[in-house]
Formats: sequence, structure tokens, C-alpha cells
Amino acid sequence: MLVPRAALIAYSTEEKTHAGDRRYFLELREIDSQGNMTEGKPVTVEFMNELVRNYSETHSSTPHGRLPSNLLYADTRKGSERYVWYNPPGKRMMYFVGGLGIENAEYHLPGIIYEARGTRLNVYAYKEDQPCMETALYAAPLFNVTGSSVCLGSARIEKPRELTYANLLEYWERKFWLTEFSHLGGHGNPTKSNLVLVTKAARDKPFDLKELKPLKNLKLKDILE
Repeated sequence: MLVPRAALIAYSTEEKTHAGDRRYFLELREIDSQGNMTEGKPVTVEFMNELVRNYSETHSSTPHGRLPSNLLYADTRKGSERYVWYNPPGKRMMYFVGGLGIENAEYHLPGIIYEARGTRLNVYAYKEDQPCMETALYAAPLFNVTGSSVCLGSARIEKPRELTYANLLEYWERKFWLTEFSHLGGHGNPTKSNLVLVTKAARDKPFDLKELKPLKNLKLKDILE
């Protein structure tokens, strides 16, 4: 439960300076146990630093910390946030709606590249173990994806309070992989054969890379510009 501890009162001059700015003064008034404001006193640098630190930790959307080795690109500017990273080929737990007739289980997948931009997520597939600038991008062999655009659905994942780069990437991956796969994207099968059959075949053996469809001759360098 939050209780009021202090009130900040901001004063400013009516006239602007030659630089076009106003002068400001901040006054702090503590609030006693009865809810009354006490006498005013100037705000200290220490108080403002503590206030800003606590507020930033609670509300910041800018990640910090060690850069994960699979992070390829990061733009942390407000309003322009974009992150690109990858998972190498491997197995991943996947969930499906009952109507698809695919069992919830771990399946083999090609390499996956993620592009988080604002509140949107794009995913791509690639064939190598580790991508490079010239790596060709393919349609991700997954349901709920149109082209590269993901339809984020049923998973309700809260953003981490401690927003490190590693936690941010994990948040997006959980948001994607914990959503039930339910439908084909608007472009139909993203694989050369039926996606249901391709997915089932990848449960017990490596994903067949011949099933991947190119995406407009895109290369990794094209989405890192």
C-alpha cells in the first residue's frame, strides 16, 4: 500500500530568459502522519537522484546489462525501439490447438531470427548454424505467421521488471512460443509441402531444410539496415 510522504511544488518565473527558457525552483513539503504538508524546503540533489532512480527502475522500457551473444541489433531510442536476434537450429516446445491434430511436444526447427519492433514481432528462418550478414532469410515454417509478421495470440506474458537485454529477448520468445499455434497465415503454407505434415515429420528427426521458402530474396543484412 502506498502512502503519501512528500509533495513537490514547482515554481517558475513568468518571464523567459534571453535563451527563451524560464527559471525553475523545486520545493519539497513533507507530509506528516495526519496527512498535512509541513513547511517547505529546497529539494536536494540526493532526493531527486533517489526519486529518479526508483521511478526509472519501475517504469523504464530501456534494457540494460550484458549483451547476449545472439543479439544482432539493438535500437533503444524512444519511439524507435527495435531488436534483432536469433536462435540456432534445435528443438523447441510447441503448443497447438486441438483442431490441427498436432501433439504438444518438442519439434526440430531450423534457425530462427526474431525482429521485435515496438509491439510487433517478425520471425524468419535460416539454414546455417549461425547467421552472417549474407545469410538468406526464409519464411518461418510456423503457424500464426503471415510472411514474417506474427499474430501474437493467447499467451499473457508480463514484461520483466528487471529489463536486461537477456530478459527482454526471453520475454518476446515466451510471448511467441507459449501462444498456441492455431492457423495458417494469410499467404497459406509457408513450406513447400503441407505445414501440418512438415511439422509432424520434424518431431523425431531434423527439420527438412528443403521445405523452406525464400522471402523476396531477403538477406540478414537487409533487416539490419
